[in-house]
Amino acid sequence: MNAPSPAVQTRAALAADMSISQQIAEFAARTTYGDLPSRVKGRAKLHILDVIGTALAASRCDFGHRALAGLLGLGEHGSHSVIGMPATLALRDAVLLNGILAHGLDYDDTHPGAIVHPSSSAFPCALGVGEKVNATGSDLITAYVLGVDVATRVGVTAAGAMHTSGFHTTGIAGHFGCVVAASKLFGLTSEELARAQGLAGSTASALSEHRADGAWNKRMHPGWAGVGGITAASLARGGFVGTRKIYEGADGVFRSHTGERFGALDLAAMTRDLGEKWFIEEVAIKPFPICHLLHACADSALALRRKHGLRPDDIARARALLHPETFHYVCEPAEMRRRPVSEYMAKFSVQYVVAACFVRGKFGFAELEPDALKDQAILALAQRVSHEADPESQFPKYFSGGVVVTTQDGRELVHMEKINRGAGERALTADEIAEKFMDNATLVLARDKAERIRDFVFELERHSARELAALIAG
Repeated sequence: MNAPSPAVQTRAALAADMSISQQIAEFAARTTYGDLPSRVKGRAKLHILDVIGTALAASRCDFGHRALAGLLGLGEHGSHSVIGMPATLALRDAVLLNGILAHGLDYDDTHPGAIVHPSSSAFPCALGVGEKVNATGSDLITAYVLGVDVATRVGVTAAGAMHTSGFHTTGIAGHFGCVVAASKLFGLTSEELARAQGLAGSTASALSEHRADGAWNKRMHPGWAGVGGITAASLARGGFVGTRKIYEGADGVFRSHTGERFGALDLAAMTRDLGEKWFIEEVAIKPFPICHLLHACADSALALRRKHGLRPDDIARARALLHPETFHYVCEPAEMRRRPVSEYMAKFSVQYVVAACFVRGKFGFAELEPDALKDQAILALAQRVSHEADPESQFPKYFSGGVVVTTQDGRELVHMEKINRGAGERALTADEIAEKFMDNATLVLARDKAERIRDFVFELERHSARELAALIAG
């Protein structure tokens, strides 16, 4: 007689009135590669390819090299690979640096409803632990998918409340996804895995105070989530005791991180349809290397420019329409956003992004270079860009947005994107994702090496985590 599926067993656990962490632990401990639907396996490979590409592109950047210098300064040696860099580090240091590279360009994937970047924490964590234990490619994929699922569930359950409370949800949710991924690869029992989640909650914090000065804090959050997850998993494996109710407890992560909105949260979302609904299928892959909240506005500006042949001098003013809950993140204070002092600040400025799209007719890495940040045509137009609420926004399910242009001759031109490109029914195709990977990877690798990595990932179940780590190392 066949054993019950993980989903059926999870429903039985629900009936037994287990805590949220226990329910997740029971499910994750039992789930195997064979339990993943084929479509989920295929999607996982595309997201792994995408996050490797973004990390490779970041390996040429100053923030990555400064992070490496800081970690090397600790004087601790190790054998774990760094993506795109000729260095090896201790396990947790390698995971931290790989997470910085994966997220540092803000080009990594996002679940819109959760407002979480799951792959930039789940993949570096799974890769590092997988390399340590010599996991199969199949086990690596399984741990990664579980990590994405749990992190996304935290964000979906928080429903934006962590962001509005001043936290970067990715850094918090990532701790829980990473502890599950690491625990899976370490082979923890369900009891140990439940304790490990409780421990991860005590290191799960990521403040959003970075936008005012373009600081790099946010770049380290996914990697630090991996460090926290691995540490918690290892402590739990050693018998260290973590709380049972880290999610729903009176002083648990949701109560402490969502402020006055805690009472309105649907905590059942953490375990609803475990094993039947896989959140990786809803995660959006980015077409622009900027904050995901701005993609609809960028595409709207580009569409208006193409359709009407607009030049910067034709525009008297432009209004960017977004959901009000995003204003503090990408719009305000307006004067600061109109003259970003760094490329990182520019990634979070609707005024700059919209102006650059109108002036240059595109938005890529070049629009974040020093010459672009000093481009007087962009800066002058940014002074004429304002923001206001989109009354038909579908946020947070999608990062809706649009642009309204008033021309010098009095016309009003409008373009709206209810579903941001890359999400939902507008998801990028497998070919588009592979093309994005090649564009990113060939910034630092010969084309034949990039193609080798691409083909390897598409057949990852035939290989091992150590082989992948070696292939993508610098």
